[in-house]
Amino acid sequence: MADAETRLVIFDCDGVLVDSEPISVTVLVKAMNDLNVPITEDEVYGRFLGRSLATVIETMKTEYNVHPGEAFLEQIRTDLYARFRTELKPIHGIADTIDALDIPCCVASSSQVERIRLSLTVTGLIDRLPNIFSASMVKNGKPAPDLFLHAAREMNIAPVNCVVIEDSPAGIEAAKAAGMTVFAFTGGSHANFAGYRDELDRLAPDATFDVMPDLIHLIKKHQRDGNDL
Repeated sequence: MADAETRLVIFDCDGVLVDSEPISVTVLVKAMNDLNVPITEDEVYGRFLGRSLATVIETMKTEYNVHPGEAFLEQIRTDLYARFRTELKPIHGIADTIDALDIPCCVASSSQVERIRLSLTVTGLIDRLPNIFSASMVKNGKPAPDLFLHAAREMNIAPVNCVVIEDSPAGIEAAKAAGMTVFAFTGGSHANFAGYRDELDRLAPDATFDVMPDLIHLIKKHQRDGNDL
C-alpha cells in the first residue's frame, strides 16, 4: 500500500470515547417496550449497535407495524440526556491517549450532533475533539461508508490515511467499505453481551484491543508496517 501514514484518527463516540452503550440500550428497550415492541437488551445490542435511531424506527415500522411519533423520540432524548448528565463516564484512558497520539482526530458517530456534544461535554472531552460528524449529515448511515468518507473529506485527508476506531459491527463494515484501516475497541461495558466478540472477529478488523492506551502503540506499529509495504 502506497503511503499508508496515519494522518487522521476517526473515533466513533458511543462505546469508544464514552461508556454509554449500557445506558442507551436500557433507555431504548424501555421506550420500545412501552410501545409494545417485544425486544430485549441482547436483541438491541445484536441488531442496532452502532446504527442510527432512524434505523431503529424503520425496523419498528416494517417488522412490528409500530409507528413511533415525536413523543417516542422526546422520551428517549429526555431519559437519555438526564442519565448521561449524572452517569456517563469517559472510556478509561481516552483523554491521555488522544493527547499522546499527536495526530489530528475527529468524531464520526451515528448519534445526533446534540447528543454527541453532550456526551463529550459531560465527560470533559469536547475541547480535545472539536470536529464532530454525525450520520444526520449524510444520506446513508453505517454500515454504509458515507459518514467516514464525509469526515475524511471535511478534514481534507485521503481515506487510505485514516484509521477508524470502532466498537460495532456496523461501524467496522462502514470503515472497511470506506477503504480505511479499522481497529476494533472492545473495552466498553457492553463488550460481554452474547456473540459480540465473535461478530467483530468475523468482520476481521485490522486490530482488536480492549485498553485504550494500547491505541498509541497500535498506531505507531501501523505507521511502521504500512510504510514498509
